[in-house]
Amino acid sequence: MNHEQTGTSERKNRTKEHLKSAFIKLVKEKGYHAVTVKDIVDKAAYNRSTFYVHYQDKIELAEDLRASMLRGLEESVGKLYIPGHKVYTANLGTPSFNIVAYIYENRDFFELITYEDTLPGLHTEFPQTILKIYKERFIFETINNIPVNMDYFKQYTAYGFHGLILSWIRNGFRESREDFIKEVIDLTKTHIYSVEYVRELAGGV
Repeated sequence: MNHEQTGTSERKNRTKEHLKSAFIKLVKEKGYHAVTVKDIVDKAAYNRSTFYVHYQDKIELAEDLRASMLRGLEESVGKLYIPGHKVYTANLGTPSFNIVAYIYENRDFFELITYEDTLPGLHTEFPQTILKIYKERFIFETINNIPVNMDYFKQYTAYGFHGLILSWIRNGFRESREDFIKEVIDLTKTHIYSVEYVRELAGGV
């Protein structure tokens, strides 16, 4: 890719980011269903033809925004784990929960979860993404190796974590990232002995 192509690609990405940012603000202001393409381009200070270069309509923009942010959520998780390396919860530190840092860094987007008239599918896909991460990317060892139905265990843990995240967002991220992660780690220590990250699917383990 030459410099000119790189510049065009960066410009396209920047335009899309501006459209997404304007869209997020508008959804918070007036609700997803009331937002029009005209609203979006006015807010982002672009013309309609620029919008249509990137998206067919606001539905496609909403899908791209939701999918890219939730994909980023999945990708954020493994950044600080070595695949196949067992980490004991007694030694977990703040960086272990990179997912929390990602949500905080992108809080403008994740606040949309607290709105009723928000991006279609967001209310269901956010917890499903967290469950997918727990099911496919981690192998857990229970305290004292207590035998449990691991499928249920992962659902229980993932939805519990989702509930905590939701409260944190609804409370306007009142606790600092570090304090919130510390609380999550303290809770994790009560039922998980070790965590192992797997790059490939854990095969339902």
